Amino acid sequence: MLFGERGYIIHMKRTNVVLDETILAEAVRLSGEKTYSRTIGRALEEFVRRAQARRILDLQGTGLWEGNLAEMRGDESDELADNAGR
Repeated sequence: MLFGERGYIIHMKRTNVVLDETILAEAVRLSGEKTYSRTIGRALEEFVRRAQARRILDLQGTGLWEGNLAEMRGDESDELADNAGR
């Protein structure tokens, strides 16, 4: 069992993959990571983060939430914009 910095259990999967050496070398160079494993892990984390963000954007206009977030928070910038337009 492997534990992370904060004491939680890290679940890992060992696997073999066939990768384009040129792309892998470029990814290592651009990422600044020291190992292939960490480079691939970082790429997967970034992929998941972007895919989740895209899913959130896909919800826009679906009607799951209605209202004015700025108004609900009491943002002054909305009030200033409304007053400037008058």
